[in-house]
Amino acid sequence: MLKCDMLIDSSDIKSTISKLKNEDNYAVLLDITIVDYLTFPDVTPSRFAVVYILRDQSFKKQISVKSYIDDNTLTLDTLCDLYGSANWAEREAYDQYGINFKGHPNLKRVLNHHQFVGHPLRKDYEITKGQICTQTEDLMDEMNPLLTSKGYTPEDIHDLMLLNVGPSHPASHGTIRNFVAMEGETITACVTEIGYLHRGFEKSCENHTYSQVIPYTDRLNYCSAILNNIGYSKAVEEMLNIDITARAKMIRIIIGELSRIIDHLVCNAANMVDLGGLTNFWYLFAPRDKAYDLLSKLTGARLTNTYTRIGGLEFDLYDGFSEDLAVVLKETETAIEDALSLIAHNKIFHDRTQDVGVIKADFALHYGISGPNLRAAGVAHDLRKDKPYYGYENFEFDVVIGSHGDVYDRMMCRFEEMRQSIRIIRQAMKELPDGPINVNAPGILLPSKKDVYGNIEGLMNQFKLTFEGIKVPKGEYYSSTEAGNGELGFFIVSDGSGRPYKVKCRPPCFYALGAYAKIVEGGMLADAVVTMASMNFIAGEFDR
Repeated sequence: MLKCDMLIDSSDIKSTISKLKNEDNYAVLLDITIVDYLTFPDVTPSRFAVVYILRDQSFKKQISVKSYIDDNTLTLDTLCDLYGSANWAEREAYDQYGINFKGHPNLKRVLNHHQFVGHPLRKDYEITKGQICTQTEDLMDEMNPLLTSKGYTPEDIHDLMLLNVGPSHPASHGTIRNFVAMEGETITACVTEIGYLHRGFEKSCENHTYSQVIPYTDRLNYCSAILNNIGYSKAVEEMLNIDITARAKMIRIIIGELSRIIDHLVCNAANMVDLGGLTNFWYLFAPRDKAYDLLSKLTGARLTNTYTRIGGLEFDLYDGFSEDLAVVLKETETAIEDALSLIAHNKIFHDRTQDVGVIKADFALHYGISGPNLRAAGVAHDLRKDKPYYGYENFEFDVVIGSHGDVYDRMMCRFEEMRQSIRIIRQAMKELPDGPINVNAPGILLPSKKDVYGNIEGLMNQFKLTFEGIKVPKGEYYSSTEAGNGELGFFIVSDGSGRPYKVKCRPPCFYALGAYAKIVEGGMLADAVVTMASMNFIAGEFDR
């Protein structure tokens, strides 16, 4: 967890962060967000503040830099020349709050459509004001300058083939539009557009209690919903300064690692389909279906599980869980071996995946790429090792890394990470302690039904928690976990009430997709499809 470490003048942002990067080795810009203090109970120097969250080259240290923005200009210096990840992060801040970044190469909306009026995360925006997009954006305002920067004349541009890949296409892996300029089969320029699935996750959080937010997190990366539940609940629990029970921690590890396995199964199975190998898809989807049967019995839902609670879990493990889990793990191991038997020595597979969609380590760090996509580039960063939580430091497992950062490495890293998750789950099941799954905290957890129906204190507590919510101490916090696709962070601002003043999700897919256009330029269109599949973009996560 992270409170604000540095408060600086807005005119010093560029020089301060440049020093942090070049002298103190803060190589990764994790996220940029804006806080609108319009209705905050405390008096602040100005209405808006910007918060930058950075991590150093060792991945052990983390820092936040905060600055209040001049109300008259609403302008800051861009960091795009320092960090590639600042490009989309600053566009999002402009889109949602109307903050201008001087020197930004392409400051335009990224989540809301081009006809949208206003800035929806401002506190005075009317949330019931529906705004419908009636015209498609041609994206030539981005494509023409990009091609010109590459040396193309207007006549050259006229001769290129301009092609839309998505948003309504299975190869786009969600509602993603990639607008490409083609020379034959080669992509010479690419522009990415998102926002088709934008559902206002962060605005919705401001109008619900902390507990009511948990189901919204299911819909971020819906391929591993419980990992989102865990990340959000952990952030709020740290704000409350409570330590969940030993049994709850171990169950979160077990179910979280099972969710990671499911996520990787979906990614690699879909990648096989894009490569033309349907048999592998069925091999990998069979154990996934068994895992969903287990989660359905445990949580009551197959896909969007809403399993964690602030302070613990909704349900303990059911009778027979251990046996069901053992079957799922065994079938997953068999599926991995079956899938690898078809591709490990397959020349067609190697030709389609090796030296395709290469991501170098320094490029990945520059663009804030994390998780398997970063590890495949040879960077051994995993929050479970570098900043362990829930006792991950007590488990024996390996951080899986690649050597070249291509499609092949990303797929093979995920295969091996599934094996490592199985190792963790088996160790956790052996060490699973007895005891309660929830902390004993009446101001945080709903009372039992016998207390609600049997005494006035239980009834009053039920009503207060339901209608007023958990009272979280005033402050600003950032907490992160190792989700299926990398670092999942939640920056939360509390005003002391039972509803979050602000929730900002730092989704790993958002920054990976921000770098995608540069990764596929110079490659073939067919390779761009498998590159996208191997990076595992989940639209619910970056569109929020």
